Amino acid sequence: MKSESSKNFHDPSDASKVRDLLLNALAVSSGAVDAISYLSLGKVFSAFMTGNIAFLGLRIAGAGGPGKVAILVAMIAFAVGVYISARVVRPTEGSGVWPQRVTVALSISLIPHAAFVAIWFASNGQPSINVSYVLLGVWGIAMGMQSAAVRNLHVEGVFTTAATATIIVLVSDFANWSVTAAERRRLAGVLVSLFVGATAGGLLLVHAQIYAPVLPFAITLATVATAAIVMHERDNNKLNQLNLLKEKS
Repeated sequence: MKSESSKNFHDPSDASKVRDLLLNALAVSSGAVDAISYLSLGKVFSAFMTGNIAFLGLRIAGAGGPGKVAILVAMIAFAVGVYISARVVRPTEGSGVWPQRVTVALSISLIPHAAFVAIWFASNGQPSINVSYVLLGVWGIAMGMQSAAVRNLHVEGVFTTAATATIIVLVSDFANWSVTAAERRRLAGVLVSLFVGATAGGLLLVHAQIYAPVLPFAITLATVATAAIVMHERDNNKLNQLNLLKEKS
C-alpha cells in the first residue's frame, strides 16, 4: 500500500512545484554561467543573447564593446545548442509537466558543461584569448540546450537564461492579482534564482576562481538527477495506475 505522501505527489500541483524548484535551480546555474562568462571571457554572455546582440551592434557601430569574434562564437554556439536540444525534445505527446526528453536534453548539456570545467582547470582558471573562444563555445552550446529544453515545458515567461520575458509576465500579473499567485511565485523565484546565481558566480571568481565553473555544472547535474529520479518515477507510477484501470475495466 502506497504512503499518503506518495499519493499526494501524483497530484499535478505537486508535480508543478517540483518542476518550479528545478527551474529555479537551472536559473541559478545560468546566472552563474553569465557572471563567469562576462567577467572572465571577454565581457560576453554565454546565455543572455539579447546582451550579445546589443554588444555586436555597438562593435559594428564603432562604439566599443567586446570583440566581434567572441560575440559571434557565443551566439553561434547558443544557436547550435538550441538546435540540438530541439531535436531531442521534439516528441512530447502525453509527457506531463516535465517530459522525459527534457531530462535527456539537459543530460546531454552536461557534456559541454564538463568540457568547460576540464578546459578551465587545464588553463588554471586564466584562459588565453583563443581558449576563451573555446570556452564560450562549449558554454554557449550548454545554455542553448538548456533554453530550448525549458521552452519545451511551455511555462509562460520562464526561460531560465534571460529575465526580460519573466519580468514582463510578472508585472502584468499584478493586474490579475487574485488568480495568478502560483505564477507570481514561480516567476519571482526564477528572477531571484538568476540573481543568486550571478552573485554566487561572482563571489567564486573573487574568492575561489579555479572552482567557479564547478557551481553551474554541479547544479545542472543535481537538476538532471532529481528530474530523472522524481519525475520519471512519477510517470512510471501514473502509467502503472492507468494500466491497472484498464485491466479492471
